[in-house]
Amino acid sequence: MVWVVTTHFWSASWPPECSPPFFLLSDLSLLGISASTVVHPAGHGVAALWSAIEQCRTGLRQNDLTWCDLPGWIGAAPDVDDTALPKHLQSWECRNHRLAWLALQDSLFSQAVAAAISRYGAIRIGLILGTSTSGIRSSEIAYAQRRETGQWPASFQYRRSHSVDALCRFTATVLSLQGPMVAVSTACSSSAKVFLTAQRWIEADLIDAAVVGGVDSLCLSTLHGFDALQLLSQQICRPFDVARDGISIGEAAGFVLLDRAPAPVHFLAGGESSDAWHMSTPHPSGQGAQDAMRAALAAADLTSGDIGYVNAHGTATPANDRAEATALATVFGERGVAVSSTKGVTGHTLGAAGIVEAIVTTTALEKQVLPPSVNLLNPDPDLRALDLIADVRSARFRYAMSNNFGFGGSNCALIFGRSD
Repeated sequence: MVWVVTTHFWSASWPPECSPPFFLLSDLSLLGISASTVVHPAGHGVAALWSAIEQCRTGLRQNDLTWCDLPGWIGAAPDVDDTALPKHLQSWECRNHRLAWLALQDSLFSQAVAAAISRYGAIRIGLILGTSTSGIRSSEIAYAQRRETGQWPASFQYRRSHSVDALCRFTATVLSLQGPMVAVSTACSSSAKVFLTAQRWIEADLIDAAVVGGVDSLCLSTLHGFDALQLLSQQICRPFDVARDGISIGEAAGFVLLDRAPAPVHFLAGGESSDAWHMSTPHPSGQGAQDAMRAALAAADLTSGDIGYVNAHGTATPANDRAEATALATVFGERGVAVSSTKGVTGHTLGAAGIVEAIVTTTALEKQVLPPSVNLLNPDPDLRALDLIADVRSARFRYAMSNNFGFGGSNCALIFGRSD
């Protein structure tokens, strides 16, 4: 059975006499980051992603897609166009699954999942994946052919491509998983929320381990949609820069194996909220973001002073960066906190942003290095009390936070910690 979850957060309209359900954990389990894999605009693998960040080397390029003529910059993952699914998986054909397939070819990750299956059994490993557009590109191609010929392509299978739950069923087939599955689709927070679902399932003894992740691929719907909203920049995105004027859309696939096994870095807790302020604009003071960050701190039994680094949502739109900066300044106070956005390397990967940036955050913790905001030239002086990281910086810190905020005010903050 596959579930599709589109909402599991509280609304600002929650009755004031009631406490919003932040899902605080009374018996917190540390879940180890046992293995990770990611494919992104800067290359394949965690090492390639971290190398690009350390070198301030963007994976973005001016749009050269043959099927989209919008001006601007995009983050296309390498080899997606040249990759073919193996014969026994051909019925799952779509750009999203080719992207997922590339990430799932990481031998260390597949070996870790196989070891978990041997340890727990395939039925005791959950699969929780986030996506916002799924395989919609395949539907765009199918509709174009139908307009031209009056016939659907013979190979087009909506349930195995565009359907939101298709990603879960495809991934379970590739990894031979038989446990419960759920697809989370809450816009740009989708693959951040997967960590919280996995934690609840493990706490409830529904599963012993979980593969969490997210995949989103380039398509006309998001490119033209964000352009229609006037959120798509014609220059390379510059999070928190005074000259920022919009996002660069990217694509990515990422997966993490979570279990109670010892690991250098653990997932501690997270917080969720929905400010329901506007369809596409954040609350000016970042109220929902504040609520999510405070809920994460409370669930992890930490204070803001314990956090040594925040990987910001940092999309490079004027409104988002301003609202998030205000929220960060409010939660972390005068002490402040080291902050960066790594979307200058990957672009905004939408439903995959949560997993990509969680992997960046856990890598920063393991290496004890603060990643810079790539493409940041002139920090916006109006952003309150942000210690923006412009260059690679060594540091000693035990806890870090990763923020992801989606359309409609679907907010999520995750906290990770070193084992030592």
